[in-house]
Amino acid sequence: MTQRNTTSPVAARGPEITNLRLGCEPARRIIIRFLQDGLRRHGFQRAVIGLSGGLDSSLVVFLTAAALGAENVLAVAMPASASDPASLAGAESIAATTGVRLETISISPMADPYLRSLPARARVRTGNVLARLRMVVLYDLSARQEALVVGTSNKTELLLGYTTQFGDSACALMPMGDLYKTQVRQLARHMGVPEAIIRRPPSADLWEGQTDEEELGFTYDLVDRLLFRMVDERIGPDRLLMEGFDPALILRVRDMVRRSQYKRCTPPIAKISHRTIGIDFRYPRDWDSWAGD
Repeated sequence: MTQRNTTSPVAARGPEITNLRLGCEPARRIIIRFLQDGLRRHGFQRAVIGLSGGLDSSLVVFLTAAALGAENVLAVAMPASASDPASLAGAESIAATTGVRLETISISPMADPYLRSLPARARVRTGNVLARLRMVVLYDLSARQEALVVGTSNKTELLLGYTTQFGDSACALMPMGDLYKTQVRQLARHMGVPEAIIRRPPSADLWEGQTDEEELGFTYDLVDRLLFRMVDERIGPDRLLMEGFDPALILRVRDMVRRSQYKRCTPPIAKISHRTIGIDFRYPRDWDSWAGD
């Protein structure tokens, strides 16, 4: 997670970015095919998803149920001591709407003994512990179910590093990793996710009253416009300034993207041999030569 920003959200809106408008039906078809192929390629038919009751996880449950059938999807709600009761209510609503099975497992018995050893104000550390314990639960259930863990992170979170490594960013498949948060909202409406879920302030539900935008210090709407220009269109700082983006925001976001690169990569391996994993040995074409083995 990122450090908490105590400044007020940036007021500048930046230019309207029409390319952030998503072709929802093509995106839906691509993601459904991605999920189907991704599981079957590895010999799986079932998926496990952490369902917080928020927008991202709700949309992933909708998409995965459409791809695999609701009977092949296990959603898991994992409240902690400080969780908002509305989160569990939202998860129950989404499970009932989609027909997937929902298990509720409190992580407090695992988390609280360790968290008592942390300073009271160590919110980032607390959030990381909770996020990683939730993934411990999901991967254990994936073994029980012979299923793959499907992730719920979006492109905005991944670029900003607003994820916990080996926590909420851990998964076998990441269907929404190329959708900005504003595009997630568009696809959610297209898929029929309840409007109450879409309009709920985004929150990782890591401590009482936590919301993403307050912690980050800017809105997703604004930062998506900036990230799209910086990343997708490779626009430099001078032009971004001319377009009306706040200079402090440009510098901060650029630094967040740069510093969080390690979260978006597999761990680098020191190259010793001729075929090093992740450098040389990484292409699906390598598997084809073993088809007859």
